[in-house]
Amino acid sequence: MTAVQDSPTARGAGANASANFKAASTASAADLADTPPERVAAIVTAVLKGVHEAIKEYDVNYAEFNAAKAWLMEVGEGGEWPLFMDVFVEHAVEEQVASSQKGTKGSILGPYYQPDQVKLGATCKLPRRDDEVGTPLVLEGQVRDIDGTPLAGSEVDIWHADSDGYYSGFAPHVPDGNLRGVVVTDEEGRFAIDTIQPAPYMIPHDGPTGQLIEASGWHPWRPAHLHIQVRAEGHRTVTTQLYFAGGEYLDSDVAEATKPELVLDPQDDGTGVRRSTYDFELERG
Repeated sequence: MTAVQDSPTARGAGANASANFKAASTASAADLADTPPERVAAIVTAVLKGVHEAIKEYDVNYAEFNAAKAWLMEVGEGGEWPLFMDVFVEHAVEEQVASSQKGTKGSILGPYYQPDQVKLGATCKLPRRDDEVGTPLVLEGQVRDIDGTPLAGSEVDIWHADSDGYYSGFAPHVPDGNLRGVVVTDEEGRFAIDTIQPAPYMIPHDGPTGQLIEASGWHPWRPAHLHIQVRAEGHRTVTTQLYFAGGEYLDSDVAEATKPELVLDPQDDGTGVRRSTYDFELERG
């Protein structure tokens, strides 16, 4: 990544991610109202049991316990819970939910989603700066029901980092809406999206989440990927990420969100444009 002076801070990214989450979701603690108390108690007990067992297994002392308390407070005060949860927890929830679903493999939403982006035609060019740098990339494909029926008018909501690893809405030097759009498929459910290939990026690591990563001897990198959410009336929404064959960090993603089924292998078409095809299958629901 370049232009370090323009890197988003963990606090700033956390604030944006929190605002976007609240705008896109009605989720709250009140959602537990329909969950039986026995289920809440069982889940909380299991989580606490795991913590208690780790304390016993590793003979945790008071200095380490107090450091953990201070770290948890810093995560909350810095607004980093969306970042922490999306990087370290969401992939496990996504895998569990996906185990009972059919259709295209999903992946995590991540903290950089922004709702209500510009709608584009089936064959389109994602909004970008006039001087946008990066290898041209065209992603084309079809959205279908799992029985093979094309889903006309379905939406392919796509967003990704630029060639330096920065997301619009989170990096101060990148214009709002850059490399984001909602593509509406044609009468055969097809789409062709003209964009650029993104770069790997570091999750914001100047806050407590980064401190945890550094203290654990991990790296803060995610492999290059396209975020995609596919929606069609009467069907289950698929949220996923598409990666690139041979990409750096593909086998060591800090968010543990990569899957073999989601790896593209774009090929140069002879004009300097890399092209790849990926079809999406949505389950009725």
